Amino acid sequence: MIMKTRNYFLVAASLLALAAAPALAYEEGAWILRGGVGTVQPKSNGLTISDEDFGSVIFDVDDATNMTLNATYMFTRHWAFDVLAALPFEHDIYATLDFDSVSEKVKIAETKQIPATFSVQYHFLPDNAFQPYAGLGFNWTTFSSTRFVSLPSSMFEGSEIEYEEFGGLKIDDSLGLALQVGGDWNIGERMVLNFDVRWFDIDADTYYLDPSISGEEKLGSMKVDPFLYALNLGFHF
Repeated sequence: MIMKTRNYFLVAASLLALAAAPALAYEEGAWILRGGVGTVQPKSNGLTISDEDFGSVIFDVDDATNMTLNATYMFTRHWAFDVLAALPFEHDIYATLDFDSVSEKVKIAETKQIPATFSVQYHFLPDNAFQPYAGLGFNWTTFSSTRFVSLPSSMFEGSEIEYEEFGGLKIDDSLGLALQVGGDWNIGERMVLNFDVRWFDIDADTYYLDPSISGEEKLGSMKVDPFLYALNLGFHF
């Protein structure tokens, strides 16, 4: 009972502090620059293929965290244009192998990606100290530095193969829908604390670079569809 009462008190105090904060008014023509840290969390089971040597193979892209930066221009008091950029997110790629009734998940590759995003936002409460918004736009994700890592010997009947011998991996760029929700809290005359959640529709064609034929073989479309969770500090002027 005491714990619940204390929690209610903390929530009430937070709401009162928020209500007492000076209003944050984004006028037409205002710019908001925000920078912080974001975590990209892709969906599971991004790509499943059937291989005659390895049976069923499921590819998954792991989470990654890095610095993010976004700029927002208010072309009215409610409507804005937003651009998201970031330092490259470095992801591990795992494969779950299902062969001979044995399932094994191993790291097989690494890649880097930048989720450049362009959105139109609607700000619901332009005169409040807390300003929630929602956005809709498109995402252009570019992949780079994709490579296989050393693969475990158990995959090749006791013969360990390095990624140079095994060939390469290529992931094409992706263009898709982007959704966004977030909010700014006024914490100073020009400073805001911001949280931002985005979802990206990322379907990237993935290829195996076969050294035996000096060519490439399409494995399928990697459906990443990640959420990006970011916490930022911002300045408006």
